[in-house]
Amino acid sequence: MGRLLVIGGGAAGTAAALALHKAGFDVAVHEAHPDAAEDIGAFLTLAGNGMRALAQIDATAAVTALGFPLTGMRMLDGSGTERAARPLGEAEDPALRYRCLRRGDLNTALQAEAARRGIPVRHGARLVSVDEGPDSVTAHFADGATATADLLIGADGLNSTVRRTIAPTARPRYAGERVFYGRTTDAPRPAATGVITFIRGRSVAFGHTSSPEGETYWFARVAGDPLTPEEIARGTAGRHRDLLVPLLREDATPAAGIVAATADDILVTNATELPRGMPWRSARCLLIGDAAHAASPATGQGASMALEDAVVLAKALRDAPDPDTALTTYETLRRPRVEHNITVSGDISRGTHTRAAAPAPRPGDEELIAQLEWGGR
Repeated sequence: MGRLLVIGGGAAGTAAALALHKAGFDVAVHEAHPDAAEDIGAFLTLAGNGMRALAQIDATAAVTALGFPLTGMRMLDGSGTERAARPLGEAEDPALRYRCLRRGDLNTALQAEAARRGIPVRHGARLVSVDEGPDSVTAHFADGATATADLLIGADGLNSTVRRTIAPTARPRYAGERVFYGRTTDAPRPAATGVITFIRGRSVAFGHTSSPEGETYWFARVAGDPLTPEEIARGTAGRHRDLLVPLLREDATPAAGIVAATADDILVTNATELPRGMPWRSARCLLIGDAAHAASPATGQGASMALEDAVVLAKALRDAPDPDTALTTYETLRRPRVEHNITVSGDISRGTHTRAAAPAPRPGDEELIAQLEWGGR
């Protein structure tokens, strides 16, 4: 397999390019956004599994230069009483500590690392269609450009154009919650940093953490009907605050004060997920990351599982005797884990916990470590 195309320059796509380049493939990234997308998205948390995947592609330093580590979590009820507390991840290993950072900063850092390694990243390349032939696949872009390769990897997110080629009937569906994200420097500074606090309130599930510099990052998950695209587009920080603060004041926690102290940096989205069991690949195209297995953000695993995808895919293509075997191996390894996450995360968002239709259990830690270990098979 001589040349690979990656559609999408977010975490999934750029990490895949880094992994494939390390495995010896000729790879290029095509990103629709006109720049590095520094302004896209809110904050995210990379869990230990995501950090482990970054280590396998030698990208730890690029990411740990950003954000801040998280070494513990607390769970409060609506009265403010602590119900649970525990350490997060492998805190003794700095490379595997959970990390909080902005999504756009993660994209920028990975794209800069790709450029440093000589991997082409073309911005402003919005995919419009894909043509598959017996020996190659060609991507057609809105500016009239084309690119031809042996395999095309669709890492173009929830509203994937590549997915329309592979699974034209698959559609993202609402997972039962609106999700708000915010950032402020005006909230009271906590006594300790490096801890993320989750609050199970009467009407809102809330989480917050603060950087060493005093920035507070927060999210709020609120059940209800989905927002229309027009409502999302017209939404303002003031409207979001007006909705959230009264709900948060039902509880005796810091949440209402944190949101009230947030001036302009608030955004909202609908929690969405893709159906389990949908096709991920055709003869010369493969979906990864959110394009293949977007889940509600309730488990906080979206970015970390996308990074896992990158490593497992590169190893499969590196080690298999032919592309079809490689993609079959990749899908066999990845489906149980990511579809389990879709189920669990969706159950949390909808407030249901039915397991009758759940897929096979996801791999445990030892199995995942073996799958990610670059020197292993």
